[in-house]
Amino acid sequence: MKRLFVLMFIVAGWNAQAQQSKPLQFKEEIFDFGTVAEDDGPVTHEFVFTNGTNRPIKIMNVQASCGCTTPGWSKDPVAPGKTGYIQASFNPKGRPGFFNKTLTVTTDLDATPLVLQIKGQVNAAGSSEPSDFQAMNGSWRLKTGSFNLGKVYRKDEFTSRDFQILNSGSKPVTYSGKFTGPSYIKVDVTPKTLAPGAKGNVKISYNGKLKGAYGFQSDNVEIQTDDEINPVKSFSVYATLEDYFEPLKPEDLAKAPQLRLGITSLDFGTVSASGATREVTVTNSGKKDLTIRSLQGNCSCVTASATKPTLKPGESSTIKINFKPQDRKGTQQKAVTVYSNDPRNPVQRLTFSAYVD
Repeated sequence: MKRLFVLMFIVAGWNAQAQQSKPLQFKEEIFDFGTVAEDDGPVTHEFVFTNGTNRPIKIMNVQASCGCTTPGWSKDPVAPGKTGYIQASFNPKGRPGFFNKTLTVTTDLDATPLVLQIKGQVNAAGSSEPSDFQAMNGSWRLKTGSFNLGKVYRKDEFTSRDFQILNSGSKPVTYSGKFTGPSYIKVDVTPKTLAPGAKGNVKISYNGKLKGAYGFQSDNVEIQTDDEINPVKSFSVYATLEDYFEPLKPEDLAKAPQLRLGITSLDFGTVSASGATREVTVTNSGKKDLTIRSLQGNCSCVTASATKPTLKPGESSTIKINFKPQDRKGTQQKAVTVYSNDPRNPVQRLTFSAYVD
């Protein structure tokens, strides 16, 4: 019994130490708004954090995953032991049903961003009860009008997700077993015949290696049914593709490549309609060759290129970021995601701001 007590004390100590080692110690990293009325307008929550380091930390940027979510944050550096906040304001207008949004937080301390999450259920305007199935496609009703698989690894195997459907019509709807889409996506519907008022599932399977890309990807599938209202059902399929790395032993990890960005956030300043280019230093701090596999801007207005895609141990080079505002005006917040063979941190993000004159 005494040994068991000692072991429990040690484990508790480890857990406490792990909590204390977090640079930003949040009271919670996921917040559920519960049921939100579409008619009542935006709802807001503040994620409060404590600076758990021995130096001031500045929040450089907070990127929302959707235009329906407006972020805010402590603008001044937060001193050690003091508190700051990240604010999320969600607008439910025109978004009935379930929602799940993220805020990506970048600080001046670490290149690895922190992700916060808000979720909840929006009551349709004029409705007193929440409905999970707000998106309509013929007689089918779904929780969302598209299929988002989230993160999919670039492995030669299919990753699958199930999406629930409801037959809101007065007649059975049968899936023909046929669909149109790219070879790296598979579709299955169960049961094949869905009775009126019954629920079923659409299974979407995605092969990341066959797709052969990185980052956020959008595709389309068409599912053939005998639905009298809309027999051929078209859906967007979304996925975010990343490399998969097998777990490494500590001695192998110590020999691996390591990508270090000189800065993770920069200010372009005032930019004219013709655009501007900036450079960021990148260094291989590891002991094997580092390969920058892809650079993805979060907008068609942002492109990036590596001056030297492969860096030897200790070698440095630059990433060129080109911003062309097109028709955009005023303050802009943009990002570039860097994909590399660094097994510790294979996906890193560069954020920048600009004012378009």
